[in-house]
Amino acid sequence: MTGRGAGSGRGGSRAGAPKGPYGGGGPAGGASGGAAGGGPDRGPTLPEELLLLALDPERGKPLCEPSHLRYGLAGAALAELAWAGRVGEGRGGRITVHSPLPLGDPVLDGALAALPGPAKDGRGGEAKARRWLRGAARGIDELCRQRLEQRGAVRRESRRALGIFRYERLTAGPVDLAGAARARFKGALASGFADPHDRTYAALVSAVRLDRKLAPGSDGRSVRRELKRLAREDWIARAVHSAVQHDEAAAAGA
Repeated sequence: MTGRGAGSGRGGSRAGAPKGPYGGGGPAGGASGGAAGGGPDRGPTLPEELLLLALDPERGKPLCEPSHLRYGLAGAALAELAWAGRVGEGRGGRITVHSPLPLGDPVLDGALAALPGPAKDGRGGEAKARRWLRGAARGIDELCRQRLEQRGAVRRESRRALGIFRYERLTAGPVDLAGAARARFKGALASGFADPHDRTYAALVSAVRLDRKLAPGSDGRSVRRELKRLAREDWIARAVHSAVQHDEAAAAGA
């Protein structure tokens, strides 16, 4: 891959045990619910952490555009799969599937199942990254919400706007994983995003326009500039940003 983002040097991770801070002993790893495959619960995965980071604790809704965040969640799941050696960067903005072997996590296995399997000739299956993100985003968003509810991190509340349009609020649950997600991001920022996993995290924050909320105003300008640089270097963040730009262009032309 180009740059220093997801997939670099992670192809050798053993099955079912993605390394690093996300999905590998994340914050509050003792939260309720084990892995789907019966293995130990390694704590929130990167897409779960990104969702927690993006939630407005008062409104129970995302700080950024919900559809953009969904692309980010799908991208975060893709990054976890890359770290575990299941996928990699293909040519022409494509995802190459190296192995369909599940990881034992409901969010990541759902993302992996949405990707094409290996071809009959033994070559890895491929999917256009932006197209896959757009198609898989809603399903992965729902899986993240289900998993965080199982962990006790959120409560899902169904509401109606104007008595007609249904929407969902995610309010704080008894287990404070959102605070841990915010603390992790602040720690990564303080370290200059020295860890490659944290660089991907930061790149996705920028790709979904969440950086404008986490580092607002003139004081946050240098932080936003650095996050944008990381987003340009990471192939998954570039695909997420492309999906976001596509939606913005469509809305502008409507």
